[in-house]
Amino acid sequence: MTPPQSLITGHRGASSVAPENTLSAFRTAWEIGCDAVEGDFRLTRDGIIVCIHDANTQRTTGIDKEISEVSFSSLQKLDFGAWKDARFAGEACPTIDEVLATVPPHRHIFIELKTGPEIIQPLKTSLHKSSLLKEQIILITFNKETANQCKRFLPEYRLHWLTEFQRLENKPNSWFPSAKELATTAHGIGADGVGLQANRHAVTKQFLRQLRAAGISEFHVWTVDDPEDANFFIHEGAFAVATNTPGRLRDHIQVP
Repeated sequence: MTPPQSLITGHRGASSVAPENTLSAFRTAWEIGCDAVEGDFRLTRDGIIVCIHDANTQRTTGIDKEISEVSFSSLQKLDFGAWKDARFAGEACPTIDEVLATVPPHRHIFIELKTGPEIIQPLKTSLHKSSLLKEQIILITFNKETANQCKRFLPEYRLHWLTEFQRLENKPNSWFPSAKELATTAHGIGADGVGLQANRHAVTKQFLRQLRAAGISEFHVWTVDDPEDANFFIHEGAFAVATNTPGRLRDHIQVP
């Protein structure tokens, strides 16, 4: 199954209109017509993979608990929806199995692994019991050890190495990593592509040409809420564009 160009991807679901990383956010993304969703995944103390961005529940529940230190049953007692809007009160933190079950045929999911490689074996179990095809799943991570273990234990799934950019203080208009540095890291991991922070100062036409010249042709970008930026990345061949506002973006993008 070859994904269309480009996959309009709900970042943490349709997170502008529903609480991020909840079943409401993912279901809304599919209803809007997203080609894909992106979700963040961590392990509870008792080894359950749950969908949450932060290592701590404070921002989305108002209660201070570390995900790695609480049991799944304790986590289920918290309200992950009311912070967004009262109509989402009582929204739970979903498991990866619940999130995977929302993905329709011919749509895709980007699974961001926010932990170390301890998540790989339970992830393997969840992916193998899911009804999704391997082509529908893209694994993404900033963690090099986790990425290496993905390629070792889950080689059948596409893997994108994530990177953010830092301006070099002693070199105006220069950023780290360079296209060559990024490609070297991605090749070393065995990644199938890269995920780029959508920094238009760093990710230029020249950067993308250099990235392709270094052997990396598949890339996705996050987070893109401006239609002009989205159109730039789409016309440069982005595999996917992750956005908090997928409905708005779909209305304004220009498909090449």
